[in-house]
Amino acid sequence: MSRPHPELSAPGPLPAGGLRVIPLGGLGDVGRNMTVFEYDGRLLLVDCGVLFPEDHHPGVDLILPDFDHIRDRLDAVEALVLTHGHEDHIGATPYLLRERGDIPLVGSKLTLALLTSKLREHRLKETVQHVVTEGDTIELGPFRLEFVAVNHSIPDALAVAIRTGAGTVLHTGDFKMDQLPLDGRITDLRAFARLGTEGVDLFMVDSTNAEVPGFTTSEVEIGPVLDRVFHQSRDQRIIVACFASHVHRVQQVMDAAVAHGRKVAYVGRSMVRNMGVARELGYLTVPPDTLVDAKELADHPPERTVLISTGSQGEPLSALSRIAQRNHNFVHIEEGDTVVLASSLIPGNENAVYRVVNGLSRWGANVVHKGNALVHVSGHASAGELLYCYNIVRPGNVMPIHGEVRHLRANAALARRTGVPAERVVLAEDGVVVDLVDGVASVVGKVDCGYVFVDGSSVGDITESSLKDRRILGEEGFISVIVVVDSVTGKVSGGPEIHARGFLEDERTFEEIKPAIVEALDAAAREGVDDPYQLQQTIRRVVGRWVSSKHRRRPMIIPVVVEA
Repeated sequence: MSRPHPELSAPGPLPAGGLRVIPLGGLGDVGRNMTVFEYDGRLLLVDCGVLFPEDHHPGVDLILPDFDHIRDRLDAVEALVLTHGHEDHIGATPYLLRERGDIPLVGSKLTLALLTSKLREHRLKETVQHVVTEGDTIELGPFRLEFVAVNHSIPDALAVAIRTGAGTVLHTGDFKMDQLPLDGRITDLRAFARLGTEGVDLFMVDSTNAEVPGFTTSEVEIGPVLDRVFHQSRDQRIIVACFASHVHRVQQVMDAAVAHGRKVAYVGRSMVRNMGVARELGYLTVPPDTLVDAKELADHPPERTVLISTGSQGEPLSALSRIAQRNHNFVHIEEGDTVVLASSLIPGNENAVYRVVNGLSRWGANVVHKGNALVHVSGHASAGELLYCYNIVRPGNVMPIHGEVRHLRANAALARRTGVPAERVVLAEDGVVVDLVDGVASVVGKVDCGYVFVDGSSVGDITESSLKDRRILGEEGFISVIVVVDSVTGKVSGGPEIHARGFLEDERTFEEIKPAIVEALDAAAREGVDDPYQLQQTIRRVVGRWVSSKHRRRPMIIPVVVEA
């Protein structure tokens, strides 16, 4: 089994007739999915999503794939293929289109409609769009694409078979094999089997649930649970939080609300936007007189309403987080309200979600979540389903995609168990370059591929170093030290003046360290040190040692030396 190594160097030229595959995101994280396919000098992109920040990304709004590797070759891009409409697959598209605004977009009706709405928010012009559905085949330069229906937690998801002179790649996108899907649209295993018979040279497979044994529970199992929650909460308001793109879950909540005589209101801009699109296109059925504007909730008794909200991942600015903090404009949590978190926990979001759960519980809400009731099932295939697919497709090579490293490795192990030779299972991470040449896939190098942080309107200006500074400021505080030195003698003539924030803010605490600072600077002056930067470093060392030994903290220390 091929493994990525940190010492991998930049890849050489792509051999004639070969296909190059470069993941720019999604391999190592659950999110930021993007893959580049190169053949005959042309590029095809599959997905362009975002990763949502975690606690160790203070001030960051979104994390994008790194476009640097393709930035100088954007004119060679034939199209961007979008497998489905989740943010971790389409969310970074507006930022890519800022680099080249006329990249053709390929996807299903719902996927492209959700993206078009997003592009309008970014004030971007619409580019050429190819609306496709299962069974469609289109040619884009040297790439011939065939689309296959797959079942996921959003309607209209597609797998894509990419045919080139180097062979056929089958990219599953996100999928599962729900045999009783709410919309009746199952994963087309007959198409998988047909493609396998024709020959799949590289099978790129969703890894998210590879560690989970058996088969993923069907969505229909959630309906009775929601009905029971509604029945038990008949005297109080109900708030259901889920992803703003989870049309199936919203439909189930809508149906339960109608059955129990409740009005429904959307809370959260993205929820309002996405459900409006889904309803307009016929993917969401809303009975007459069911939907009300959230601002009109005060006109209805709480026990006759249901709120469908964003914020199931504990996002700080989401509607549910603001409700939990009791600072939402028109939704106020009350004793006995029921809050349903109808989503799974994305790895890394656990702390944020539990903060929201605790906040809601503090006000007396009854919080129902996946840990205590079947209010959510995964949108990804579990190990039993993946084994089934490997046995149907019988691929020549396998490359696990979409997941953390542990998911990728678990998926690779499943492929080997079905008979795929170990040397034909390519375990890659973001930036690792894989070439398919003469029917063999192998790692040939690595390109630089980091995180690109979005902070407000700033894209790419935030670095890992500045994030480290932010974390220190947030967790350890900072100390500023201002000293005036004589420009002739170098001796201290004023100060030190010491201020702190987030740490020992009683400035009298620093009286004992001031003499040590003066002594160290005077000693430096005697040795002929007069460079302000070196003097600042002297201050930083003295204060840093004192804080560490006496208070066991590591605040940011900002020394300022003024010559007078």
